[in-house]
Amino acid sequence: MEMINGFLSVFEPLTFIYLLIGVLAGSVLGVLPGLTATMGVAVLTPLTFWLPPSQGFAMLIGVYNSALWAGGITAILINTPGTPASIASTFDGYAMTKRGEAGIALGINTIYSVIGGLFSTLVLAVFSFPLSNFALGFGPSEYFAVSIWGITMMAAVSNGSVIKGLILGVAGLLVSTIGIDPMLGFKRFTFGNTNLLDGISFVPVLIGMFGLSEILYQISTYRKEEQRSSEVLSRIRIGSVFMKWTRYAATIPSTIMSSVVSVIVGAIPGAGGDIASIICWGQAKKMSKKSEEFGKGSVEGLASSCTANNGVIGGALTTMLTLGIPGDAVTAVLIGSLMVYGIQPGPAMFVENQPLVMTIIALMVMANLIILVFGLATSKISTKILLVNQKTIWVTVIILCVVGSFALNNSFYDVVFMVIGGLLGFLFRKLDFPAGPFILGLLLGKLVESNLRRGLSLTQGSYIDFFNRPITLTIFGLIILSLVWSFKKKKITATGTP
Repeated sequence: MEMINGFLSVFEPLTFIYLLIGVLAGSVLGVLPGLTATMGVAVLTPLTFWLPPSQGFAMLIGVYNSALWAGGITAILINTPGTPASIASTFDGYAMTKRGEAGIALGINTIYSVIGGLFSTLVLAVFSFPLSNFALGFGPSEYFAVSIWGITMMAAVSNGSVIKGLILGVAGLLVSTIGIDPMLGFKRFTFGNTNLLDGISFVPVLIGMFGLSEILYQISTYRKEEQRSSEVLSRIRIGSVFMKWTRYAATIPSTIMSSVVSVIVGAIPGAGGDIASIICWGQAKKMSKKSEEFGKGSVEGLASSCTANNGVIGGALTTMLTLGIPGDAVTAVLIGSLMVYGIQPGPAMFVENQPLVMTIIALMVMANLIILVFGLATSKISTKILLVNQKTIWVTVIILCVVGSFALNNSFYDVVFMVIGGLLGFLFRKLDFPAGPFILGLLLGKLVESNLRRGLSLTQGSYIDFFNRPITLTIFGLIILSLVWSFKKKKITATGTP
């Protein structure tokens, strides 16, 4: 009954309109290289705070799903992934375009992205409630361990040095301590500034790190001669988006594998579509009877990577909604959105806000169905979006960053936090430091601190209880294994030998 009500709420006129707007906005953001799903959701988040949660999330869910799908369009047409999740789509998609099958490649991108998205939504619907019921038994020590696991996993899977990721994760935790002590109510690190009593505002920092910093980085690396001319794009011919049924049938094994694997990867805190798509492409190549075609325009290869693009979303949302730990950077933004609405993601959400959970699941289904129709209908004009002037995009995004940050609380300090976040994010990019662990540390800092201190108060200051509880001990074991694996992988990569 709750699920039926969730679907009915999606068809409320305003909710459905905001979902359509989100899909349209996400398709534009995904197609334009550099404008990622994370940046889109972060920049548009402040615009949703005047709306009811169901309508606000309709727009954000539309952007999330649509941007990951649309990122494959540029990967296929011009060999440039629109979002990091579409990296593996360049392996076979561009080769198909060069041999005159751009339309078929775009059709595969749309159809299989929707398949991955719908399968992951099914997993979200089936497993989120049992997992949330299991998590209801968590105590302070379990929540502390899960929060630390989320930060260390994001540091472990981030590009570059694991040490750099851990440093920024700890830095995020330290910054989260600014404001009022959550247990005793003392002022900490406010330096007499009343604007810091509530701590560092999370959403403006996130907008700066994923929005403003990206624009600053693009400006710093801009070279006029690298801009794609309309002449190059005009030579691309988009034919039929459908292929023979025998070619679809050949993709069934790899599609099933990619659907399952991408959901699992998406559920791991810190992992994302880029990791899932590369893993699934590699596994599909091992499974295929025509592995020699991979990287040369393989339909199986492109189908597996496109399935993985959107297949991670359900897994990431499952982790976010049930445990309150973001599965990727976009769900970190969505957690911030929920918290502004006064909703704390976690097992209690499935008891206190069950209708919203059902609405989110229904929005996921409808977003994918809209993408299917919209993607197949507009494939022949998709190249037009690529002709938008780069400088126009920069100015538009910067304006949205400033206006969105100020509009959160009508506070100039939020704009200052956004600018500082943007400058830090730009610096992190230049120095090859991953911003994800810092954001996650800032987001989860209060959860880590409050649960650690509650756990210690229950045991009169003894840390032994943290290692006596089976679930906590298991999570600490996973933390150690993930870090050891990451360091070993880094060593293998550096030496070139196992």
